[in-house]
Parts: sequence; structure tokens; C-alpha cells
Amino acid sequence: MKLEGVHHVTAITADAPGNVRFYAGVLGLRLVKKTVNQDDPTVYHLFFADEQGDPGSDITFFEYPGARQGRAGAGMVHTVRWRVTSEEALDFWQKRLDNHVLSREPGRLTFTDPEGLRHELAVVESKDPPLVAEHPEIPAELALQGFDGVRAFSADPERSRAFLEETLEFDPRDGDRWEARGAHRGGFYQYDQAPENPGIGGAGTVHHVAWASPLDEHEAWRERVAA
Repeated sequence: MKLEGVHHVTAITADAPGNVRFYAGVLGLRLVKKTVNQDDPTVYHLFFADEQGDPGSDITFFEYPGARQGRAGAGMVHTVRWRVTSEEALDFWQKRLDNHVLSREPGRLTFTDPEGLRHELAVVESKDPPLVAEHPEIPAELALQGFDGVRAFSADPERSRAFLEETLEFDPRDGDRWEARGAHRGGFYQYDQAPENPGIGGAGTVHHVAWASPLDEHEAWRERVAA
């Protein structure tokens, strides 16, 4: 029984129209639907993904108008990483993202959205099916290909090791990095040293990450985590 990588990432925005302009207009993801937060129906919930709305490409946002600016700290995901196919793709995105870019190095481009949520584009060789949205300004071979994983801050990564490796059955990789890989897809989870300042939930921060699992294994996972 293995998890199939990242299913979706949900974050917080204070500006739904601006959020749509960036994720659909600039990143070229498909706005799959607009609904409400099931736990709080007064809050809009936006879904962006590939053309089919597939798990593994789905980044969603709860809109809280006027929410304070957030800041990632210990125990919080700070970066969402996406796959692309080549350095040529990174060249394209460096120009397209312009002043959103934080850094560029071989195989990787780091940028933020307008509210400060951090993303990476990484050149990744994978047999996983590419999860691509159609956009008139973005050639398919240069488009985002779905999630590669997420990075979180931790003050003590060892405290999580038993849970990640024994309960969730993530496979350890170099450093404080693990891979969740099932029969169809995979993705990584990585810890980085936490900053001294505590995190602040708010606009531009990740609310949660969901890991993909076949439906017929959900009850077994519930029992395992409960135990």
C-alpha cells in the first residue's frame, strides 16, 4: 500500500481575481472550478490544474479577503515544486515570470506568486505522465508538467522520521528528503532548516498538502494513521 505522490496543494489568498490572473493567466493552469470551502461555505475555493483536472497537478486556494500577509515557519510547507522538461522551458519561464523570479540555477528556477507563495520549476526526468494545461501563449512542451513535490520547514526533522517512513511508508532519499511513489505516480517531501522567526498563517501560505491514494485503500489508511 503506497501513496501516489502529491494529490493537491491548498493555499490561502486574499485576492481571488488576482489569484486567477496569475495561476490561469501567467502560469497557464486551467481554472477547473470555483466552489466553496466545505468547512466554511462563506469562503470561495478556487481549483487550478491540468486540462483534465488530474490529481498531481491541482493547486487550490481558499479566499479570505483582507487576510494578513503570511510567512512560512517551522512546521509549514514553504515551497511547491513543479516539473518541466528542459532548460529551454526554464528560459521561457524566466522571461514570462519576469519580476516574480527569485533565482535561477542549472535545472531550477525559483519564483513567488503575487502574495509571496514560493514555487520552484525543476527539470525532472520522470516516467510519470505529464499533466499539462492548454494555454494559447504557452507551448505544451514548455508548460508545467504537474507537481514534483513540496518543501517544508522543520526545526527537528528526526521527530518526523518514524511517522514518514513507518506510518506513511515514504522512502528515504538523500538528506531530509523522502519520496512517496505508488504504481502510477510519485512525489517528494523535503525538510529544510526552519528560520528563527515563527510562521504566520495568512495570504501566500500553504494551508495543507494532500497525498494521493486509490479509493479502495482509504479505509486501510484511516486505520493505519489512527493506530
